[in-house]
Amino acid sequence: MTNQTSPEIKNRFTFQTFILLLLPILLLAGVIFLFLQTGGGLDLESPVPIENLTVERYELDVDHIKLYVQNTGPEELTVASIIINEAVMPFTVSPSANIPRLSKATIEIEYSWTEGEAYAARIFTSNAVPFDVEIPVAFVTPEPKAKTFWSFTLIGLYVGVIPIFLGIFWLPALRTLDKKWMTFILAITVGLLLYLGIDTVNEAFEESAELAGAYQGIGLIGIGAVASYMLLDMVGKMGSNDRSESSSRLSIAWKIALGIGIHNLGEGLAIGAAYNVGEIALGTFLVVGFIIQNITEGLGIIAPILKDKPSLGQLAWLGLIGGAPAILGAWIGGFTPSPFLAVLFLAIGTGAIFQVAVEIWKMIQKDNEKQSVPIMIFSGVLVGMLMLWVTGILIK
Repeated sequence: MTNQTSPEIKNRFTFQTFILLLLPILLLAGVIFLFLQTGGGLDLESPVPIENLTVERYELDVDHIKLYVQNTGPEELTVASIIINEAVMPFTVSPSANIPRLSKATIEIEYSWTEGEAYAARIFTSNAVPFDVEIPVAFVTPEPKAKTFWSFTLIGLYVGVIPIFLGIFWLPALRTLDKKWMTFILAITVGLLLYLGIDTVNEAFEESAELAGAYQGIGLIGIGAVASYMLLDMVGKMGSNDRSESSSRLSIAWKIALGIGIHNLGEGLAIGAAYNVGEIALGTFLVVGFIIQNITEGLGIIAPILKDKPSLGQLAWLGLIGGAPAILGAWIGGFTPSPFLAVLFLAIGTGAIFQVAVEIWKMIQKDNEKQSVPIMIFSGVLVGMLMLWVTGILIK
């Protein structure tokens, strides 16, 4: 019987390998160049120019309106005229009225507006394509002054930090419960996180409707959600074999706080943006609603560590991680509202929240593998979802 030696497999990256990898890319570039030169054999021209100008935000000062715009169309466009309430107004564009694709510009208009009134602005390009801007309530846009900065900080404290710490204060009372009721609390947490994740992705889709088409809002949501889910899962498994059960439970609590914190950053963005455009009643309504809703998030943070005795410092950090991002969100939304950041943060929060929900579900299954408590788990998940649904009625 002859011995057959298998050929040696070479794993070296050679220059020849590089050329073989590069060749299809070069051929593809040649095909694209040929198509652009010949039009694929078609000799057609668009009857109407394809232009898209996105107004990211506006600022109002005394006798002055400033529009921040971005060209999100496929070609360069030129801002030709501005009409406000059917009156043609003089304007300046910086750095230039000719805006290349995906470039930004600032349009400044001298206009004596009246506080409290609504205005409709229309931007015309050189191809007579109109783009409308609605100013529902005219008032001087908040500037990053110390007083305004502190006001948005207080809003973030009311919305995020205070209610989450109030939820954390339930820890001593909940620790006295037996194992069955602790399982029920964990199931409530799963329900809270599932509903929170669904609500967060819904908010992300709503915000993506305001995002310029060039940024592909749906794809951005997918990237943010999948990346944060996989990153948290990867970090959670690092050194997991060397951890004690208590440290594993504390790790889950940290991840819950992080996921909720990113979600609360999105809430802060919504509140700050409402105040920024003058919708004071809506902003106040959102604050009150989020205060009531977020106390349940504090419960979700402490649920995995009911069996343990975390230090006051650890509890303080958990509360800050879960609540303080609302302050940052209020700053961004109040001073520089950005649909892109809103979609991105909400997407990241979605992935983080669902990943933690899966981790807690695994914890419940591990703690109850030798006994059956389906009614407690089922009712807990349902109660958790209903809690946020009921408090959400005060916000939506």
